[in-house]
This record gives sequence, C-alpha cells and structure tokens, in this order.
Amino acid sequence: MPGFEVFGKEEQQAINELFEKNGGILFAHGFDSIRNGIYRVREFEAAFAKRMGTQYAQAVSSGTAALKVGLNALGVKQGDEVITQSFTFVATIEAILETGATPVVVDVDETLNVCPKSLESAITEKTKAIIPVHMMGAAADMDAVMEIAQRHNLKVLEDTAQACGGSYKGETLGTIGHMGAFSTDAGKTLMTGEGGMVVTADENLFIKSRSYHDHGHEYSTSKGRAEDRALLPGFNFRLTELQGAIGLVQLSKLDMILEKQRFNKHFLKNALNDCPFQFRKIIDADGDIGDALVFFLDTREQAHTFVEKIRGAGLGTKNLPDAIRWHFAKHWEHLFLDNGSKDPDWNSRWATSSNLLERAVALPIMVKSSKDDLCQIAEKVIRISKDI
Repeated sequence: MPGFEVFGKEEQQAINELFEKNGGILFAHGFDSIRNGIYRVREFEAAFAKRMGTQYAQAVSSGTAALKVGLNALGVKQGDEVITQSFTFVATIEAILETGATPVVVDVDETLNVCPKSLESAITEKTKAIIPVHMMGAAADMDAVMEIAQRHNLKVLEDTAQACGGSYKGETLGTIGHMGAFSTDAGKTLMTGEGGMVVTADENLFIKSRSYHDHGHEYSTSKGRAEDRALLPGFNFRLTELQGAIGLVQLSKLDMILEKQRFNKHFLKNALNDCPFQFRKIIDADGDIGDALVFFLDTREQAHTFVEKIRGAGLGTKNLPDAIRWHFAKHWEHLFLDNGSKDPDWNSRWATSSNLLERAVALPIMVKSSKDDLCQIAEKVIRISKDI
C-alpha cells in the first residue's frame, strides 16, 4: 500500500529545509541567484532515474500528466489509435483522448493485466502505441507485449502508476518499453500528494518530454530561462520543489516499503492457502511489489456476498470491488459515446473482462501490519469463506 503509511517527520524536515536553506523558493526553475543551489526536483529526477536503472526521468504534476507527456513524446496524435487494457484507472483513457487519439480497449486475462491475444487482435493500420498497465503491483506479460510491439513497429508506454519499484524478469517496470509513466499521488507506493514521473533511456524522448511538460522550453545551456526559445508546443505539467523534497525522502524509503509489503503479502497468502479461492495469476512473483492480494470467487453473487461479510467484519478492499467504477472501462460510457448516445451492446462488449473482474476481491496489503494483524485478517477471511 501507499507511502502515506510511512509519511512523517523526515518529510516534514525536508519541507522545513526548503525554507531554512533557500528562503522557500518552491518553483523548480530560475531564481538561481537566491536559491543557494538547491533544486529538489532535479535531485528527485536524478535519484529516481538511478533507482529505476534508466537514463532519464522527468518529474511532472501527476501520473495522468506523465501518460500524456509520454504519449506526446512518442508522437501520438489525432487519428492514431492507442491500445490499452480494460482494467486500469480512468486516467489511462483520459490521457489518450487528450492527445486526440482513439483509445482501443482490450480484455485482461487471469493476470488482470493485458491479454496478449486480445492485444494483437486489436491492432490496425492506425495503431501507434500500446499502454500495458501493471495493475496493483504485478507485471503485465512484457515479453509478449514487446514482441508484438516490435513485430508491428509500435511504441510502448508502460503505465507503472501502481507498480513503482516492481520488476519483470529482473528488469524494472517502466524501463522495458520505450517509456514509463509513474504516479506519486496520495494512494501510491511513493507519495508526494500529487505528482508523477516519466522515464526513458532515449535522450530524444526525454528532451521532448522535458520540453512539453514546461510550455515547450528548450532548456538552453547558454541562455537564461526568460530568453529560452520554444522547442515545441507545450503545456504546464511542472512539479514543485515541495513535492520534489518529499519525493526524495519517500524514495529513500522505497526498498523498505517493498520489503515489508512483499513479506506481508506472502504471509497472508500462505495463511489463506486452504481457502477455496483461485488466486490472481502472477507472472513474476519476485517482481511483484506486494500491493494487494487478489483472488476470485466462483460467481459474481458469491463475490458480492463475500465482500459484504468482510466489510461487516471491519475489513476493506482495494479497487476490486470498492473502486471498480474508476478502474474498469465498462463504466466509462461517458468517455466513449458522444452526446449521451447509448450503445445497446455496451455491456456485452465487456463480458470476458467482467467475468474476471466482477468475481475478484482484492485485499490491501499494509506496510505497518504486524503478524498479529495479518493473522486476525486471515482468521476473519477463512471464517467467512466457509459460509459462502
């Protein structure tokens, strides 16, 4: 679960230091003569790139902005199609629409990430890019995604908003495709309140991302910011020094967060092994960040009853089913249909994904849970499972 659990005095001190050391310059650029050489956003970018094992990182104002900046850098434009998966956060679709491109949504499989067969069947001559999403900390099948992309000459932007620090066969998530997008909002593994990051190993893509996120600035090394020319049309997706300072502290806690999450997930899953559940398929268990424990009931009705009972026992869920409306494309008719028009076949489009997602239950994994806490959760879940 998110970095808010370990948010405390270190982050507060990092904010205080901005005022103590540079007089409270919160803008990431300029004010060079009075900020005493302190550039926390730049430090955060450099540290993030190093931790993720890639060349470049561009901090932005949100994970949604990271997706749009990435798509822009990859050259996605009006008339293009971008393929993504039905189980994601609504921002993935919104970012595609913001570029003027058409989102093409395909099914997920038992991994609850993109189904490679559905992905390949959706490719047309208009397809420009693929956005695989690593939902709830577990990797999509990136071997399949990259093989399909290479064969069809498509760009890949990994949506890693929910999987910061995860990996796939030893490669850090977000660094396998051409670009990766991260979120650092209040519910993410690293949290800065709002924020995001775009990463890439391609200098040209980085230069485009840096320029686009900041009104098109070229970032000249010989001219001041006021005299800098525009490299391309841009927008304002800048991060502030406050968020950069917090991000640096949170990043220093990432390995500890991942270690505890992974331990707690493994402990809870083992405690529930005798329950009549089918657990989510995890392609790379070692790379899973341990964000949530997901399992399937036999029917939608069983899942609904199960969730009612665990809520009555004081337990919560994560995304499935509590926030499924914001994480399943079936509920986003307003994004796909114009002028309030209705599609009589709308619900039937999502039958395959619905059969998985509407039977799924996700238990959040908390960093600060003790073994006693986990044992109590397991006891409640086991007891309730016997009544379903």
